Amino acid sequence: MEATATAKFMRVSPRKARLVVDLIRGKKIADARTILSLAKKASAVTVKKVLDSAVANAGQTGVIDVDTLYVKSAYVNCGASQRRFRPAPMGRAHKYKRRTSHITIVVDEA
Repeated sequence: MEATATAKFMRVSPRKARLVVDLIRGKKIADARTILSLAKKASAVTVKKVLDSAVANAGQTGVIDVDTLYVKSAYVNCGASQRRFRPAPMGRAHKYKRRTSHITIVVDEA
């Protein structure tokens, strides 16, 4: 029995979030929480919240023992990009994108 949690439109680049998510894939929940609390990436806070939400979702069913959970799969997809403009020399404007991401974590019992 698996449980899922998804955070959509998070204001972190998918590439940066994937670096953190790759650290916890396949780990036990206690190990994953330790890794995320010690990670020096800003997106680790967001990923930890999604992980805690997935564990809480698993606990709501009443069938799954929360102590035996592990991260079955974790992935980051691209969200909508906001287009913005930044001032440039000689009165011009340069376009850039503010990227968002969808973070999904699936936990299952071992």
